[in-house]
Amino acid sequence: MDFYDVIIIGTGAGGGTLARSLAPSGKRILLLERGDWLPREPANWLAQDVFVDNKYVSPDTWYDETGVPFHPQVHYFVGGATKLYGAALYRLRPQDFGELEHHDGISPAWPISYDELEPYYTRAEHAYEVHGVRGEDPTEGPASAPYPFPAVSHEPRIQQLADDLEAAGYRPFHAPCGIRLNEPNMPYSVCVRCQNCDGFPCAVHGKSDAEVLGVRPALEHPNVTLLTNAKAVRLQTNDAGTVVTGVTVERDGETEQYAGEIVVLACGAANTAALLLASATDKHPNGLANGSDQVGRNYMFHASQAVLALSRDENPTVFQKTLGLNDFYFGTDEHDYPLGNIQMVGKSQAPMFRGEKPTETKLAPGWTLDKVAKHAIDFWLSTEDLPLPENRVTVDGDGRLTLAYRATNDVPKQELYRKLKSILGQLRMETDHLFGRFAYMKNEIPVAGCAHQAGTCRFGRDPDTSVLDVDCKAHELDNLYVVDTSVFPSIGAVNPALTAMANSLRVGDHLIERLGAAVPVEAEAVA
Repeated sequence: MDFYDVIIIGTGAGGGTLARSLAPSGKRILLLERGDWLPREPANWLAQDVFVDNKYVSPDTWYDETGVPFHPQVHYFVGGATKLYGAALYRLRPQDFGELEHHDGISPAWPISYDELEPYYTRAEHAYEVHGVRGEDPTEGPASAPYPFPAVSHEPRIQQLADDLEAAGYRPFHAPCGIRLNEPNMPYSVCVRCQNCDGFPCAVHGKSDAEVLGVRPALEHPNVTLLTNAKAVRLQTNDAGTVVTGVTVERDGETEQYAGEIVVLACGAANTAALLLASATDKHPNGLANGSDQVGRNYMFHASQAVLALSRDENPTVFQKTLGLNDFYFGTDEHDYPLGNIQMVGKSQAPMFRGEKPTETKLAPGWTLDKVAKHAIDFWLSTEDLPLPENRVTVDGDGRLTLAYRATNDVPKQELYRKLKSILGQLRMETDHLFGRFAYMKNEIPVAGCAHQAGTCRFGRDPDTSVLDVDCKAHELDNLYVVDTSVFPSIGAVNPALTAMANSLRVGDHLIERLGAAVPVEAEAVA
């Protein structure tokens, strides 16, 4: 059995970031990725292939609590879900780390504060080349450094929208974007500022994803090994059940075994929980690290809405995802409970609507799909989803994953929609102008859209109510860690990727100290 100092299972925002931070230590590191490298091909940028044909969606089948199968919108590639994310790299608000009262209940406090994670947010923003500007967002927390790159400029129609919002008394801000853009010197820019970014793979590696800025830099070190098409199916433990002694992997039709001094899970909230549950032993009859009965519970994925507004003027914007609005994040004068975040999404394209039901794409008489796309301004609305114990992942004896889920905070979700509709009604928009963006939200089963999944292995100080300790080590096993979004006690209302990256860097520092490793000073600047 091959032995490594650290085995990392999963190469997305958590695993890919951790690999990069540990690579300069010289320790033997094994990365296990169940998928392959995402092909670089013309289809990367074709809306028909990506949004209609689902070319890059993995062929998993999960089941809801009634036993009905569905196909989750998951992507198994080197870089994980970040290969197709929109690269909106927001920090959680400082208040998100404390207990917050919502319309449907309480969002629990984290075992660490914003101030404790802040230095790692700054490091993550540098590692992932985030563009932004401090001071525009009224809800943002303090930062120890400016963004490493200037904000991505608004194109004229979005700048007009920002100006109109500001004139109406709101505080729009430049969204934090993880794209490798050099606007002052475009001949040397990796990103070409195209329309095929949000929800698409990037064929030119212009997106700050975990493959490009996590795994690839890690693999420059000879002590790091990556195995693709390697699905971890079980964790082995010693007789006492206190240490993970091996990882069972299915690869190329064969079963292989690997061992490591430290094993780190970063498979995504659903699959990390599933692996722990599938690894039950006599000492852990309900699943590995599950003495608290919390593994798989408290699943969250945001109460999200993708909508398009029809502008009276055409919207020729190419790269649209540059604006955010958090004026209603913690409530309004009419509501003393949080509503959430409003941000732009990638620009509508007519092919995205092809294949949808006629009643969903026939927005109004005379509005062809091409015309809709030309006049559309597109938004993503996120309201915080609350962690409910009954919202959970379970696994049966055949390894079949069931996801039971009941939505929360539907009232603030609808209130946020109404606030946006009210605002846009005053800003050069068509009457009855707001419609569902079906290219994003086309699944009739809500749990299928699981891009922002979180929870299932929350970290905390009490072993009776959490799976992991403050260092994200399993309470019950000495060498098992988790660094993906499953550790989140709550999800906030902004994209979770940057928080996963920052927390992974925090855990990485702990692991470097535990391993007695020394990281070169020049590596610390980017780790």
